[in-house]
Amino acid sequence: MQTNAQTGISEGILAAQGIAALTQAGAIRPDTPYAPDQIQPASLDLRLGARVFRVRTSFLPGARTVAACIQAFVLHEMDLTQGAVLETGCVYIAELQEHLALPADLAASANPKSSTGRIDVFTRVITDRGTAFDQVEAGYHGPLYAEISPRTFPVKVRTGSRLSQIRFRRGDPRLTDGDLAALHGRTPLVDAGQPSFQGGIAVSIDLSGFDGLIGYRAKRHTGLVDVDRPGAHRTAEFWEPLAADGSGALILDPGQFYILASKESVQVPPDHAAEMVPFDPLVGEFRVHYAGFFDPGFGFAGAGGAGARAVLEVRSRDVPFLLEDGQIVGRLVYERMAEVPATLYGAGAGSNYQAQGLKLSKHFA
Repeated sequence: MQTNAQTGISEGILAAQGIAALTQAGAIRPDTPYAPDQIQPASLDLRLGARVFRVRTSFLPGARTVAACIQAFVLHEMDLTQGAVLETGCVYIAELQEHLALPADLAASANPKSSTGRIDVFTRVITDRGTAFDQVEAGYHGPLYAEISPRTFPVKVRTGSRLSQIRFRRGDPRLTDGDLAALHGRTPLVDAGQPSFQGGIAVSIDLSGFDGLIGYRAKRHTGLVDVDRPGAHRTAEFWEPLAADGSGALILDPGQFYILASKESVQVPPDHAAEMVPFDPLVGEFRVHYAGFFDPGFGFAGAGGAGARAVLEVRSRDVPFLLEDGQIVGRLVYERMAEVPATLYGAGAGSNYQAQGLKLSKHFA
């Protein structure tokens, strides 16, 4: 952890106890009390509120409020207290139950939850007068909204559903490549022989196979996924398993959605957090839609996570594209924690994906 010499305040990502203190101080203002597992080791799950609006376009507010933009683009409004089905190919804006009144030295960023990314629901957080998605400026006072666009499966959501999570950071805790190499020397972050450090630590794709499978391809024209019913959906109705054929390659079909996994095992030490960032867009014509956040303790042996892989949500763009075993598809960026979380990921923190290999979202039996 680093401390600002002038203020004496620790810089870094706020841990669970810091998020709880922030709430008690009124900097986070939930409409209703938190669910028991809503505060994660280094993030806060965001809950859908009472209303969601079907809009005709995605937008960034700029000089406007989100409410004003909704009024300009709304097609119809739905009551989430009774539940609602969000259809594929449509754009929705949902009110969130959490509101912010951040101090001037605290900023935040958001990302889809792991389970959200794995069912190909495109979601990002918007603030009033925001100029970037998923970014909350230091000192922001106002409501939060979620843009939601299911890409592969229609989904059922309701008030209290959690699709996104938010992190709070003070200062600039991101590790440089030199810092990252030094940390890896003390605590191996990936099990690669000689990892690449360039804007983060390289993560490649595993197409050699996990118990005979290299991944899953989503089926078209399926039933809906209820985001609040874990284990309630039959895998075979939504996914086609992709068998390992020994070639070490996979041709991505345009518009199809795939679940694949990293070749490297990943570890996040207790005093750090990590986030997956996209590969260089010049490398290939495909997109990896990352769930994003890796909490302290992910893949950490002391929290039961040894051998954990990063699960990758992959979609080709407009043309077929060949992926090959070991190809770099993303990089892990690490940040310092302001303090070590009281509970690590996988150690009683409501963690669904500790020690994971190739794994679908929690919704599938």
